[in-house]
Amino acid sequence: MKKVFILLVLVAGLWSCEDSVNISLNDAPPVLVVDAWINNKPEVQVIRLSQSQPFFESELPPPVSGAEITVSSSEGNTFTFSEEGVPGEYRWNPITNGNSIGAIGTTYQLSIRVDDESYTAVSQINRVPAIDSITFTFEEERNPFQPEGYYGEFVSTDPVGVGDTYWIRTFKNGIYQNRPFDLTIAFDAGFSQGGVIDGVVFIQPIQDAVNPLNEDLDEIVPYEIGDSLYVEIHSITNEAFFFLQEVQIQTQRDGGFDEIFAEPLENVPTNIINVNENSTRRAIGYFCVSAVESRGRRLTE
Repeated sequence: MKKVFILLVLVAGLWSCEDSVNISLNDAPPVLVVDAWINNKPEVQVIRLSQSQPFFESELPPPVSGAEITVSSSEGNTFTFSEEGVPGEYRWNPITNGNSIGAIGTTYQLSIRVDDESYTAVSQINRVPAIDSITFTFEEERNPFQPEGYYGEFVSTDPVGVGDTYWIRTFKNGIYQNRPFDLTIAFDAGFSQGGVIDGVVFIQPIQDAVNPLNEDLDEIVPYEIGDSLYVEIHSITNEAFFFLQEVQIQTQRDGGFDEIFAEPLENVPTNIINVNENSTRRAIGYFCVSAVESRGRRLTE
């Protein structure tokens, strides 16, 4: 009984010693943020520029206006992106300009001139497999995480040859599923380079990733009659794959007690470089050019 009493006193003492500690953090100088993921789809391509901001800032990042942006191809084409309407958004329209992003294997160079600084990056457009089909299957309740309902999947086959990388994007009822836990990438037909899963149908977890989670991220939301599913596969470079893999690590965090064991928050490495090696002005973000294959289907009775 005496041991129990001592334990209770210790617990009460620890509880009563809890204090709030406010730590002042120095804000880092803002840097240029480049969102330059473009593709060969016949639609307006957008490159976004903004400034970084303190981690605890609740406002949207401030846009960067007045930049000169071009993308040049190894085929000799130059695409000029112009700021139109929305500050910080630079657009190029393949329809009005009469040309489009080139063929598989073409190399592209991004050039940005802003605030007397020049930045550049290079990407290549790689091959991408077609989507063979999209299906819906009615499943009984498997567990509390997967209730009864219709579940979607797509079928696509990675081409033979190790080293193809992809970003799979899902649209449910026309809405792009872009929360951190919706990010799906593939190395060949598997999740990672070490899997060595080449030249076969994408593994089942990747096919099933088109079923989004609810707002609390604790349950898959089945599709209902009338819902639509649209899937895009974007080819990306190996370097872009590893960039997005790091984005997953930095953003797919459960919070709470698990953060004690999580990797520290940090900026993800970039392929955007300042042409002036002696400049202290740097950039973050990424430039990638993709080929895209897509397919959609609506769930009917």
